[in-house]
Amino acid sequence: MHTVQVLNSLVGDHQVLAYLVIFVGLIFEGEIIVITAGVLSYLGVLDFWLSLSFIFAGGMAKTFGVYYFGEYIYEKYNQHSFLKYFEKRVLYFLPRFKQKPFWSIFISKFIIGVNFWVIVFSGYNKINFKTFLKAETISTVIWAPLLLSLGFFFSQTALSFSKEINKFSLAIFALLVIFLLFDKLVASFYRVFEYLKNSNGNNGNNGNKQ
Repeated sequence: MHTVQVLNSLVGDHQVLAYLVIFVGLIFEGEIIVITAGVLSYLGVLDFWLSLSFIFAGGMAKTFGVYYFGEYIYEKYNQHSFLKYFEKRVLYFLPRFKQKPFWSIFISKFIIGVNFWVIVFSGYNKINFKTFLKAETISTVIWAPLLLSLGFFFSQTALSFSKEINKFSLAIFALLVIFLLFDKLVASFYRVFEYLKNSNGNNGNNGNKQ
């Protein structure tokens, strides 16, 4: 039976490529890339601090690049019907985005599959760049080490289950699924909370107008 040493050898022989994947992957995806980096760091294949550096670099490239991409979309295609649908989808997850841009951008970092589109939306809506950058930077500083450490935990847990590559990979996959489901559940509760707060705020404003 092959053990995790096979994985160590495979990634160890292509470390430069692995760090490049971390950097590029962070621009389009985040959670799975960072957790995987944590798993490999615990195995000793990747260096924890070097991985964290590439994660921060990829995160910042995403922060600047995608924000300006959002500005470009607004200048070229602001009347396109798809963008109206896109705006509705962002406000579905973060209904108080326009009233609370800092906290909406900050929270989006912890909702899987939302942050990329929130950054695009921030550029599209020309959210104050200092506010946007502050929210993205603070959230990344918390988010990156947190998920990297989660990868450590997943790797340690999977190794305690088995060192065979198949069983180890299956354990990591199961832990990832649990994490993704938990994140979706928390995101749903947060969306309901924000929706209720937004509704109460609107009702209060209507009452004042009357």
